[in-house]
Amino acid sequence: MRSMRLRRPVLVLSALALVTVGCSDETTTPVASGGSPAVAAGNATEAPLLPTDAVALPEFDPARFEALMGQLEGTPVLVNVWGSWCAPCREEAPDLAAAHAEYGDRVQFLGLDVLDARESARRFMREFGWTYPSLFDPPGVVRDGLGVLGQPVTLFYGADGELVDRWVGPIPPDELEARLESLVA
Repeated sequence: MRSMRLRRPVLVLSALALVTVGCSDETTTPVASGGSPAVAAGNATEAPLLPTDAVALPEFDPARFEALMGQLEGTPVLVNVWGSWCAPCREEAPDLAAAHAEYGDRVQFLGLDVLDARESARRFMREFGWTYPSLFDPPGVVRDGLGVLGQPVTLFYGADGELVDRWVGPIPPDELEARLESLVA
């Protein structure tokens, strides 16, 4: 008899939880892998390996990164190496968001999140309003394969896929704009 009395409150609480969840905005938002609400990526082009969800953060290795860069040939690309734990990365993050808003239809922006945790990275991306995709490189092997030490580093690739410029450290807005203008000229 006692077990019957315990079941009723559990059933009532379960029903209330379902009603509450059913009224929540969270359930109407698609969810990225890892349980975070999806953010449509503002991409300049389409490529099979290019994430269309800005916060998906798929894990990449050097071979997969090279395959993606090959798929992006024909479009200028900005690759920014960053980490959510990196103070200089936080410094440049708003400028990258603003640059993407202006150039993101002509230049493919791509983040490379290194030595990080996915949820910390997703919080960082949301905090700064990044709507371009980042790739997840927890051991830093893609970064190392690019010949980059540390972060932030911003790499600029021409439409032919060749590296045309590099900036080490947080890139000032005027330098970022000058390099992007050069890419789209």
